[in-house]
Amino acid sequence: MARYFDVHPDNPQPRTIGRVVELLRADGLVAYPTDSCFALGCQLGNRSGLERIREIRQLDNRHHFTLVCADFTQLGRFVQLDNVIFRAIKASTPGQYTFIVPATREVPRRMLQPRRRTVGVRIPDHVVAQAILAGLGEPLVSSTLIMPGENRPLTQGWEIMERLDHVLDAVVDSGECGEIPTTVVDLSNGQAVIVRRGAGNLSRFE
Repeated sequence: MARYFDVHPDNPQPRTIGRVVELLRADGLVAYPTDSCFALGCQLGNRSGLERIREIRQLDNRHHFTLVCADFTQLGRFVQLDNVIFRAIKASTPGQYTFIVPATREVPRRMLQPRRRTVGVRIPDHVVAQAILAGLGEPLVSSTLIMPGENRPLTQGWEIMERLDHVLDAVVDSGECGEIPTTVVDLSNGQAVIVRRGAGNLSRFE
């Protein structure tokens, strides 16, 4: 049974955030809010958590998982930043964008798109997500919480508890969450290609 954490949207309670971080460090899988919508997240080294995300969303090995990072410095450990990628990401973060970029060796192979060795990265503009990242001290491995066969993400904490209570360790609900997934931009080949049109301003990539 998942634990339910009711978190203040502007001033997240440190004790509550600490409990969420403890669960993540114990190989837990949580649903948490971001500036785009709810996401599933686990710690970087959590192999079983990654497989649980695959099972919940029924994903194959071509899916790009996302490293949700606290800031640009943290992101830089995990991706190869040439001038084009650096400028594009720097100008758009924090925000409602996910970027597909070449990964460094810091990223576990099981997270990579197998043929291209790329990974998704983003920096959210959301107080609660940032509080979790600060407590954890490393990125979250994440995927948008869209259920198989559905077009829209889950956006209410109570609904997530109702539907996924048996497969999650926690639901973090701050009452404030976006309802549209991130815009996904592929920067891996030296130019910006919009893979998914979602939240955020698309004009800078068109």
